[in-house]
Amino acid sequence: MTQTIAPRVRTLVLLLLAACGLLLTTAGPASAHAALTGSDPQQGVVVDKAPDQVSLTFSEKVALSNDSLRVLDPKGKAVQQGKPFEVGGTTYGVKVHSGLPDGTYTVTYQVVSADSHPVAGAYTFSVGAPSTTSVSVSGDTAGGGVVGWLYGFGRYMSYAGFIVLVGGAAFVLGCWQRGAGVKPMQRLVVGGWLTLTSATLLLLLLRGSYTGSGKVGDIFDLDLLGNVLQTKAGAALVSRLLLLAAAALFISVLFGAYDKREDEEKRDLTFGLAIGGTVVSAGLAASWAMAEHASVGLQAAIAMPVDVVHLLAVATWLGGLTALLVALYRSDAPIESAAVRRFSQVAFGSVAALVATGVYQSWRQLGSWSAFTETRYGQLLLVKIGLVALLVGIAFVSRRWTAQLADTVVRQNKRAPQKERVAASASGFGKSKGGGSKRAAQLARQQAAMDTARQKRTRDADPNRFGLRRSVLAEAGVAVVLLAVTTVLTQTEPGRTEEDAKAAKAASSSSSSSDASNASGALTLDMSFDTGGTDGKGVVTVDFDPARVGGNEMHVYVQRPNGRAFDIPEVKVALTLEAKKIGPLAITPDRIATGHWSASNVQIPMAGDWKVAVTVRTSDIDQTTVSKNAQIG
Repeated sequence: MTQTIAPRVRTLVLLLLAACGLLLTTAGPASAHAALTGSDPQQGVVVDKAPDQVSLTFSEKVALSNDSLRVLDPKGKAVQQGKPFEVGGTTYGVKVHSGLPDGTYTVTYQVVSADSHPVAGAYTFSVGAPSTTSVSVSGDTAGGGVVGWLYGFGRYMSYAGFIVLVGGAAFVLGCWQRGAGVKPMQRLVVGGWLTLTSATLLLLLLRGSYTGSGKVGDIFDLDLLGNVLQTKAGAALVSRLLLLAAAALFISVLFGAYDKREDEEKRDLTFGLAIGGTVVSAGLAASWAMAEHASVGLQAAIAMPVDVVHLLAVATWLGGLTALLVALYRSDAPIESAAVRRFSQVAFGSVAALVATGVYQSWRQLGSWSAFTETRYGQLLLVKIGLVALLVGIAFVSRRWTAQLADTVVRQNKRAPQKERVAASASGFGKSKGGGSKRAAQLARQQAAMDTARQKRTRDADPNRFGLRRSVLAEAGVAVVLLAVTTVLTQTEPGRTEEDAKAAKAASSSSSSSDASNASGALTLDMSFDTGGTDGKGVVTVDFDPARVGGNEMHVYVQRPNGRAFDIPEVKVALTLEAKKIGPLAITPDRIATGHWSASNVQIPMAGDWKVAVTVRTSDIDQTTVSKNAQIG
């Protein structure tokens, strides 16, 4: 039965790893965690006079480099001068050359958000009138390409290493202390340490290129590495490496001196290792919390400790699950049912902590129920919640198998005297025949191998243990996919930020569209009126084209509240520039059709904030005047 399962195990693990690799490779560049919420000049606007500087406003603080903000003319030539600077708050700017000629200009930006993720983008504005431009902005992304993929892989491996290291050590120390002398368990925890250390070094090397040029050749640029060490993310990675040095000492004691102590002597050492291991594990978890989502935004002082608890709960549960899987499949020493039950209790507490911290994190990162379905972060979070629910369901099945698990340790202990007798007889036989101690040792090894094989067959024949192995394997498979989704989730823009960015972009687009309309020759004013009669309510719309100094075309439309044309006897318009004491300039438009009046060559003497007053008469005695101010010229 065991021989049949082994190929299935390998195939399942390979398929799961392939699925996770596909998920990571299709994740694409890391989404912007600091969103562009405003700019001056605004996106798409046409300005009469070239600006002295270009400024951009983000949803949170960002880090700048010398090339973070660039302004390119229609031919692609840079026209900014000097280094980018902080204007104030979350607004950053760069000076541009004076006297820019008319045309369309492209603003590109690449910065690093406060939660360590690169942010890139571009937009255009025009001076005088729009023009064709040779600048392409479609490729302006951050964290993409080969370097981006490698960085994402490094993040995945760092999470995996942390989970195996912390969870495996916690499983041995808290659930199965006999596992400290089991070679596969030692290899598992040491492998987690090596994975986390290697991944951290890789991330440190990749960081400069990942947040900058994205070129593979810049990975080993020492100047970039020096700049990275001065950033918050670089400091977090260096802190992680220092803590891993302490973790190496912890591992050497756990699998060295601790394993050699007697049970009574282990008690004090267990307490010391538990305290030290908890401190080191919390420090490792904090190296993520201090540099990523939890460190910025709403309630950061609460979010960071919560994030540490969340990561420790994940590691204790999933890392312990991995250790249990190794104990069930790879360990020659059978794991006692009591150890499995202890882990089941620990896992239950970890799940409870995950639920509590996860609810808080979801509220903090989403902000609304709609963000679950309308943002990529929310959609990924739903997938994660579904995987956690599936994992809990399988864990419930594992708990049922654990309750029925037959302990094989007693049977093995009963066989111990028999083994000793066999070994003694083998030793005596070797001496009587003159073979000496070498022959006796060889026979003893053969007998031990036979006993071990027999014990494995007996252990694997236990249907409860077989069921537990299958359910734990299924848990581990779901956990691998869950880890991949979590890694992608940490690289995705939080739903709250995405929704705020959408709102700001919509407001900016509306404002810039209005400005663009004013600049390019269109001004529309809508005013509701009520003359007080039985049929006196409606809406009057006044259009000016091109809404500039000099001659303009004016159209007036009168409609009923239901949108149908309103047939009224008379409409008059008056323009007043109160700041300059000009007006009122009376305009009597000509009737063109039902509800439509027009006047040509309406002269606007100067630019300013003009008051447009419209008098509407709906009968011989019912009329009213409504007005609205607008910038004309």
